[in-house]
Amino acid sequence: MAEYEFEDIDQGESGSINFDFRGYLFKVLNLWKFVLACIGVALIIAYFINVRKQNVYKLDSLISVENDQNPFFTANTSISFNWGGVSGKMGKTITTLQTRTHNEKVVDSLKSYMNYFVEGKYRKVDVYKDAPFVFELDKTKPQVLGHFIGVRFLSGDSFEIFTEFESEKGSGQIYDTKARVPVSLPVGPFSKQYQIGELIDLPFLHGVIKPRNERTIKSGLEFFLQFSNFDNVVHGYKQGIGVKPYSNSSASVLVLSLAGTNKAKIVDYLNTTAVILSESELERKNLYATNTIKFIDSSLAAVNANLKDYGEEMNTFRKENKVFDVSMEMTEISNKLKDLESQKEVEITKLNYLDALETYLRTKTDYTRIAAPSSVGIEEANIMSSVSKITALAIERQSMEYSMREDSEIFKDIDRRINAEKNVLLETIDATKSTIKTLMNSLQRNIASLEAKLSGLPEDQQEFLKIQRKLDISQEAYNVYMDKRSEAAIVKAANVSDISIIDEAKDIGGGLIGPNKSLNYMMGLMLGFFIPMFLIFVIFLLDHTIHGSDEVERLSKIPIIGLIGKYRYHNNLVVFEKPKSAVAESFRSIRSSLQFLLNKAPREGGRTIMITSSVSGEGKTFCSINVATVYALSGKKTILLGLDLRKPKIFDDFNLSNDNGMVNYLIGEKPFDEVKYPTHIDNLDVVPAGPIPPNPSELLMSPKLKELIATLRETYDIIILDTPPLGLVTDALELVKYADTSLFMIRLDYTKKGMLQLINAKYRAGEIKNIHFILNFYKHKTNHNYGYGYGYGYGYGYGVYGNAYHESGDKGIFKKVKAFLKRI
Repeated sequence: MAEYEFEDIDQGESGSINFDFRGYLFKVLNLWKFVLACIGVALIIAYFINVRKQNVYKLDSLISVENDQNPFFTANTSISFNWGGVSGKMGKTITTLQTRTHNEKVVDSLKSYMNYFVEGKYRKVDVYKDAPFVFELDKTKPQVLGHFIGVRFLSGDSFEIFTEFESEKGSGQIYDTKARVPVSLPVGPFSKQYQIGELIDLPFLHGVIKPRNERTIKSGLEFFLQFSNFDNVVHGYKQGIGVKPYSNSSASVLVLSLAGTNKAKIVDYLNTTAVILSESELERKNLYATNTIKFIDSSLAAVNANLKDYGEEMNTFRKENKVFDVSMEMTEISNKLKDLESQKEVEITKLNYLDALETYLRTKTDYTRIAAPSSVGIEEANIMSSVSKITALAIERQSMEYSMREDSEIFKDIDRRINAEKNVLLETIDATKSTIKTLMNSLQRNIASLEAKLSGLPEDQQEFLKIQRKLDISQEAYNVYMDKRSEAAIVKAANVSDISIIDEAKDIGGGLIGPNKSLNYMMGLMLGFFIPMFLIFVIFLLDHTIHGSDEVERLSKIPIIGLIGKYRYHNNLVVFEKPKSAVAESFRSIRSSLQFLLNKAPREGGRTIMITSSVSGEGKTFCSINVATVYALSGKKTILLGLDLRKPKIFDDFNLSNDNGMVNYLIGEKPFDEVKYPTHIDNLDVVPAGPIPPNPSELLMSPKLKELIATLRETYDIIILDTPPLGLVTDALELVKYADTSLFMIRLDYTKKGMLQLINAKYRAGEIKNIHFILNFYKHKTNHNYGYGYGYGYGYGYGVYGNAYHESGDKGIFKKVKAFLKRI
């Protein structure tokens, strides 16, 4: 037998700890039906998982992230420099796609919080746009969350709303504001009829049902509406959408992917998220132009008002003074004066812009609303570059606010860069303002000089020229602003988004990623096999009972003298009443072996056989009675002494009274002849134990017992001593000295392995000699005794030998089939 070192299982006489791998293997083979049943159950579970679990699909789409230059920047300032280049834009785009803000826009656009279901075989199935109707919900009123609202069509133009609520209170959501509010629900079944297009105004449902794309609605169809929490839906898509670069060689291309149970819903979400991302990027890209147009529009309003006022003033002056022209020389001087005043007006506009920009930078924290410096004619490269950088950084920071914490290092880095650029810009503004003020002082001196030359004209002509100059300057300013606005509008109209869709998501078949049916079956097969194997292993480790003769051989060096099979009978007199049974033959075999052992003993007179066991219930009394019987039947004068004074039994099988017995004799109350009883079995006398004494050990140690044994050897051939269990009390050890041989009963599937340690120790110490084991309840099964044994066919009633010569009785068909299956 193979033995392997292991942590715990069997401990032999040598004290080494071994794992009986072969025993475990045969234990598994013995329970092959259990293993096979577990595998079958696991495969059935895998089958139901496969048929009940919804198919999961995964689709994807491709988008590119371009890197166009912003036309408002100078020719040598590229968008790559200001916005972090392609890699920076890729990272920002990936982050944007996974932000709550972006996914809120997509969910709101598709109304993904509202689902359409039909009743399927195992569950309600999401049909999405396959439903022949659309529910136009009222976003300003609450819709109940989580409940299925049934829609049953009664005809082509009427339907019934039906549902059932268990509680009066529920939770609803107003999808306009996304606010959660409590709603009152009608307890119990609810139903109400409506016409197609009629307003549904219930406490838990608000909206209108209309046909989808003019589709025909058949009567009898049933659908279900369900509304989900907006934030939960957004979170689900936010966590579910996958974004990754297409390849290392295509760094500007992203793959968007999404998994779900409805392919049409996946397609719509992927395509809509790409469209909204493109529109948001274009809106962000046009923000600079939009701010510039707003600034120019506000300036145009003031210039237009001035132009209108100066025109009315000129008309009024001409009507009152009849002055329509002046001399050529004065006109030329007036034109020069007008040019100087126009230049002064331009510088004043620049100065006002710089003052406003400085105040904005010092008092605001949102720098996304700065207008382009070029809108007022400022061409200073440092100012334009700094403004563009600050605006770009501010927009980048704003796009990350919903995906990162305010105290993150990225925000701190962006803020440091904004502050550094802002400080440089403020210094540049101060220097530019000083330059403009110096230029304005020079212009003012020249204007004063020319105005002096005009002072000699009549007052009405001077006033005419003054009004004319103001009118011309306003007109020129108006024309300049209009040109700038047209330029900004053209740039804005010509802008395209940096996000373009390369390959839209589309259902072209396939895309199935789950459930993995083959994997489920494989997992079921593995679990169905390994779980029972593990359970058998644990049971095998925890099982400390003796199951076979090989275990006895491994645990002890004491030889086995016989095997007794399991035999159901109403009393212990099997050998006498069933002499042709296999059990009776087993005892005859034991008698033959004992005869050989007893003949080797040098003692004169009758032979004494002591029968004991480790604990009660192992068949000690059964063996004592039948060994005594088998000797008596062979003609040997035999006596059976009941020395188990603590728990006497043998009297009952012989229909004797236990009132008088060994106890009465040992205490001197009765002579031996009065406690000895003849039995209905020839040559067999029995001495019951008698009433239970308070001091059984002391009685067995009395000299009277020694004298009795010596006397009995002279009158009997065989003396059988039925003793107490050796593992419970020491009484049996006191009787060993009287025994020519001792039989130790081991009941298979009952006796614990540890019980053999005591008898092994006594045997090694020489305290017990000439002792042998008898295995009770023996089953001659190959896989039970690990393929070998003694070969005794006597102990089991179904062996070949037993079937041929021993009583077994006629079996019905059912019993024969059952016996055949057991042999399998």
